[in-house]
Amino acid sequence: MSRFLEKLSIERYGGFVERDVGPFSPGLNVVFGPNEAGKSTIASFIGGVLFGWEDGHGVQNTYSPKTGERSGTLFFSDGTTANRSGESGAMGGDAHPTNDVDAVTFKTIFSLTADELRSLRGSSDVTARLLTAGSGTGASPAGAFVEIEQRIAKLVSRSSEDPDSVYNLEDALDEQREQVKQLADEEARRKREDVELHTLLEDREITSRHLSDVSRTLEKLSAGRVRIEQIDQQAVELEHEIALAEKEREEQEAGQPENGKIDPKLMQLDAIAERSLRDKLDEYSDEQAKATRGIDIAKENAATSAAAYEALLEMDSEALQNKNARREKSMLAALPGALAAGFALAGIPVFVHARAINSLSLTALGIGLVVFACLLAIAAVALVARPDKSVEALTTRQQDAQWVMLQDKKKLDTNTAAKQLLDAEVASFLDGAGLAAANGSIRQARALLDDAREIRSDEQVRQQRIASLDMREASARKNLDEIATERKDLMESLGFDCKSTVDDVSDEMALKQEQQQALAQTCDDMNRRIGELTERLDQARVDSSFDLAKLRYQQTRVRLRDAKHELVTLLLARRMLERSIVAWVSRSQPEVYRKASELFAIITDGAWCQISMTTEGRLLATSADGTMREVRHLSLGTCQQLYLSLRIAVLIHAESVGRAIPVLADDILVNFDAARRQGAARVLAELAEKRQVIVFTCHRETVEALREVQPGLNYLELSRTK
Repeated sequence: MSRFLEKLSIERYGGFVERDVGPFSPGLNVVFGPNEAGKSTIASFIGGVLFGWEDGHGVQNTYSPKTGERSGTLFFSDGTTANRSGESGAMGGDAHPTNDVDAVTFKTIFSLTADELRSLRGSSDVTARLLTAGSGTGASPAGAFVEIEQRIAKLVSRSSEDPDSVYNLEDALDEQREQVKQLADEEARRKREDVELHTLLEDREITSRHLSDVSRTLEKLSAGRVRIEQIDQQAVELEHEIALAEKEREEQEAGQPENGKIDPKLMQLDAIAERSLRDKLDEYSDEQAKATRGIDIAKENAATSAAAYEALLEMDSEALQNKNARREKSMLAALPGALAAGFALAGIPVFVHARAINSLSLTALGIGLVVFACLLAIAAVALVARPDKSVEALTTRQQDAQWVMLQDKKKLDTNTAAKQLLDAEVASFLDGAGLAAANGSIRQARALLDDAREIRSDEQVRQQRIASLDMREASARKNLDEIATERKDLMESLGFDCKSTVDDVSDEMALKQEQQQALAQTCDDMNRRIGELTERLDQARVDSSFDLAKLRYQQTRVRLRDAKHELVTLLLARRMLERSIVAWVSRSQPEVYRKASELFAIITDGAWCQISMTTEGRLLATSADGTMREVRHLSLGTCQQLYLSLRIAVLIHAESVGRAIPVLADDILVNFDAARRQGAARVLAELAEKRQVIVFTCHRETVEALREVQPGLNYLELSRTK
């Protein structure tokens, strides 16, 4: 192969942007990829660069990119290129691979798909197209035949778009002959028509003025009717809007929130006053917490001192005096020691707890208990060391314990009284602030403040909605009054009273339209007649009018004679070209069918051995046992295999045509079983020995079948496009 497609560069086409595909080898190439990987896009791109982009008839995919226009380049092995840029741009580059192949031939023979394998109903036309394309004439006789048919069609056309056709020229000649005859009588009518023309010009001026007046009135009525309809529609909409506003306002007024237990004072609070009130509640809450902690500490101290005093009272002084001195001292020393240990054990946890909560009063209590325990311990030591004065000492301790107990009780009473005064002060403050419903509870007072704030917020929103509805209603009523005034003025300007309706205006417009149409028709008739008379009189005033008419008549005769001569020449050329094509087909067709039969037998593994055509142009397939069937009686797979054999036979037989154009096969083996797929692979490999073949497939078994018959094939794999 002297030249073949080496690679392609897609700038924008379908889902591909700036994508290179290749390299391709001169023989068999396989492009494998899953569905939506772009195989059909690449095949369409190659055909589009060579013969023009698809224009998208029906639901056909044109592969137009999301942005920009379709463009790209094909690179061939000899360094030449073919490119196409833009939606309607011509093919550029220096490759010129399509000089001997047209778009129909490429679509029919070089581009193979599973759906298009059934499109070939006979091989005569495409055989002639391929064989005559390489005849050395520089153009395909099949293409020339089409051009001749088009030129003949123009010469025998009756369409006004073909004025040089034989029929149209004959008609024109008849008209000109009649015109020459009429010009002879024209001079006699000139004087009569000149008088008629002046009369018509005066009448047309009067009628035109009247028509202008009616048209202006009609335009005014039309514009007025449109505006009145708009005003009436606006009035309906405004009345509806007013009704909605009134209904929504009634709903808002009926939905006033219940304040229930909320004092009116709370409903009048602003944000600053509420913040100040909440701060005061926080202060009272802290003071109550401190007072409560003081009472708890005083209660604990009072209980401790009372227990100590009761313990001393329970001692029996007579029993102590009857003891011997040693035992008495021991007993006296043991009691303070035990008390000291008890107070120490009680004081230390209190002190630790007080430090943890940062309470000065509890810290003082803990230190007091520890100090008291130390004093008792010192007393116990003194009892043991001093002379025996047990009775006197016991009495003294009882008096001291009683004094401590009375002091702790007094402190408890003082703290309790202070707490009561604070509670009374809080209750009085709450009553004065409108929070009497809280019953002295700061927590409930805060809840009441929250409720009052929510009610105030709801009321504010409600009032805002009511105000907005009032504004809407007022604006709608104002607009309603304005358009009512506008409607009244407009009706009066149109000549109606304010109670008139659009139908009244429409009726008046109908009358004016009838009058306008009648006047317009009269003017048209006058203009037409004036035009006719003016044209005739102008022609009559020109001395050479009759000579020009005769000259045009002679020119038309010459054109008609030339057209008939050209038609005869084209008919002879078409007949000769038809005979040439038939001769080419008769010489080449037997060889094509012989090769197609051979390929068909390879694909079907001998099950079908011959392809032939009847004198009526119907294709027949002959099986190994001699049975002959028409194509329409074959299965889908066998039918596709037959047409594939025909196309490949044509390509092999006309190997000099379209040498640089690759054969594109897009999943053509999907309906073949394993055995016939293998046979088709052998046929494609044989074609690849003479032409570049690119097979597109998403089936691994197709790739393996082709590799088995052609191990050195060129393999490319695509990934699914995003």
